[in-house]
Amino acid sequence: MKKKIYIVLLCMMMILSLVGCSKSQKSNDANSNTNILDTSYDEILKSAKGTTVNFYGYGGNEVMNKWFDTYVIPQMKEKYDIKVKRVGMNIDDIMNKLLSEKQAKSKDGVMDVVWINGENFKTAKENNLLLGSFTEKLPNFNDYIDKNSETINTDFGTPVDGLEAPWGKAEFVVIKDTGKVPQNIEDTETLKEVIIKNPGKFTYPALPDFEGSAFVRNVIYDIVGYENLINLPENEDEVRKVIQPAMDYLNEIKPYLWNKGETYPATIAQLDNMYSDGEVYFTMTYSPNTVKGKIDSNEYSKDTEIIAFDKGNISNTHFLTIPENAPNKEGAMVLINFLMSIDAQASKT
Repeated sequence: MKKKIYIVLLCMMMILSLVGCSKSQKSNDANSNTNILDTSYDEILKSAKGTTVNFYGYGGNEVMNKWFDTYVIPQMKEKYDIKVKRVGMNIDDIMNKLLSEKQAKSKDGVMDVVWINGENFKTAKENNLLLGSFTEKLPNFNDYIDKNSETINTDFGTPVDGLEAPWGKAEFVVIKDTGKVPQNIEDTETLKEVIIKNPGKFTYPALPDFEGSAFVRNVIYDIVGYENLINLPENEDEVRKVIQPAMDYLNEIKPYLWNKGETYPATIAQLDNMYSDGEVYFTMTYSPNTVKGKIDSNEYSKDTEIIAFDKGNISNTHFLTIPENAPNKEGAMVLINFLMSIDAQASKT
């Protein structure tokens, strides 16, 4: 994905108005960052033993939270004698904290590993909030990751430059209750027909929620066509003109949304609860592999089904990074390396 795609998506988002501590404190000055990037992984592993790593990231996915708490945390303690603390936090709050610490010239932060991608990574990179190029230090990155893949080398058009390590891939999907909506949905046009026939039973999280933003991007790609976006000039007026059919679509379905489109669920968790309660017939997710578990646990109806658009759905790679002022950079590298291991990746399924 080229840089221009990021510009397209950024401009699109701008015009949418529809809606603890380590074993010992280590110095976090520039010299210490350079030193750790020159240190061998074996030395890093040895130094990380007995420390605590603070992992910050989105905490609204209960399936992911359970996996992390019951698998990752015990494994890190058993294998490396490293204690991991998971802190669920909205990415906007994470970025604001990192930016505030940067402005205050705080050398000692609290975050060791941050779950990140897209525009937030771009912001972190441009503001020099990150440690530096560390991925080549990690054995599992060197052994298992395709370094020539564009999805690894770029993050929504921004060159990664070793500043973040891939953790997994996510595909955005819309989910429906086939018991309430038996019609086949192949694209945004057939989705609109169903929305109009079932007023008040569809909605999406308010932007900038992750899934809500993904739904809007999926609408744009389906209606406008990815091929018509990749070579757009970096000009907001031009972008606005090209994506106008998608904006018209969102305006057309708005009166038929839940609460007549006057308000939107604040988060995907709220939308999920509405779906579970039968208040709406649709929800959405960036983690389709969690759907079966929610059906099995009766959180979702047994008639729940994933919708696959004919033109495909949005997918992307999500990453892990280390802030420049992380108090335990060694422990952060060991955790990230473990999360890229075959065992850790296989355990998520």
